Amino acid sequence: MHERVLLIMNPCSGQKRAKRYLADILELFRAYDFVTTVMMTKARGDAVDIIREHGKDAHRIVCIGGDGTFNETVRGVLEAGLTVPIGYIPAGSTNDFANSLKLPKNIMDAARRVCDGTPQPVDVGKFGDRYFTYVASFGAFTKASYSTPQNVKNALGHLAYILEGIKDIPSIRPLAVRFETPQGVVEGKYIFGAVSNSTSVGGVLTLSPEVVDMNDGVFELLLIKSPANAIELNEIVLALTRQKYDCSAITFLAASNIEITASPDMDWTLDGEWMPGSNHFHVENLKSAIRLMM
Repeated sequence: MHERVLLIMNPCSGQKRAKRYLADILELFRAYDFVTTVMMTKARGDAVDIIREHGKDAHRIVCIGGDGTFNETVRGVLEAGLTVPIGYIPAGSTNDFANSLKLPKNIMDAARRVCDGTPQPVDVGKFGDRYFTYVASFGAFTKASYSTPQNVKNALGHLAYILEGIKDIPSIRPLAVRFETPQGVVEGKYIFGAVSNSTSVGGVLTLSPEVVDMNDGVFELLLIKSPANAIELNEIVLALTRQKYDCSAITFLAASNIEITASPDMDWTLDGEWMPGSNHFHVENLKSAIRLMM
C-alpha cells in the first residue's frame, strides 16, 4: 500500500528557494512510493486549515517553510487530534528550531531525512490557548521576528533579524514580570525573557545543547535584567557567550509549567509570530506531543 503524504509549502519563506526544489522533492517522494498531495499556503493560518480539511487522509504530513510554517503545521496536527509523523523541510530565514534539531540545511538532504528518518517524540508548548514549538519570548530583539517585512527577510535572510533587532535597542525598557514555577516564584524587571525548548532563540541567543533536551517535559526559562552599569553588561554578555548562566542579572531554570503575570500591554512572540499581551498566561509543556521525522 502506498503511503499518502500531505505536503504543505509556504512559497514565500526564506528567499523563496524551496520552490526551485519542488519537482525534485516530488520525484524523491515518488521513489519512496509516496502518493503526495501538495498544498500551497497563501496567508497566515492556511497550514492549520489545510490540515483540518485534508490531514485525516494522510499517513505523513510534511511542511516546507520557516519556523512559522512549522508552528502552524504542529498546531494543525494537534487541533485535528492526529498522531501521524510530521516532516520538516526548513526553508526559512533563520530556522531556529530546525537548527536545534540538527536538521540538514540543504533542502534535498532534509527531504531525504523526511523519507528515511525515524519518528521521534518532541515536546510542544502551550501558551494560553496557543501552541509554540520552540520559544515564547518578550523584550529585546523579539519584535524583529514578526516586524521585519517578508521582502526584507527574502533579500537579507538571517541578517534582516539582526538589523531589525539593533533598531529596537534605543527603545528597550525593563518590563515587570512574575513567574510562578514548581521551583518557586521569580519576579523582577527584565529586558529579555524566553520560555524555550530550543538551543537557538531568535537567531541571536544560543543555549547550551548540554542543558536543552527537546523531549524531557520541561522548558528552559531565561530572564535577563537590565544591567546597572558597563561592568554588569559585560558580565551578561560573557555569561551568554560562554553559555554559563551564573550571573546575578540572569535567571536560568527548568520548569514543566509556569504561571506568568505581566502587563497586558507587553507583547510576546511565539515562534516568531506576534502575540498580544495579557495579565495572566498559563504555560504548559505537552511532553511528547508530536512525532517528528529525525
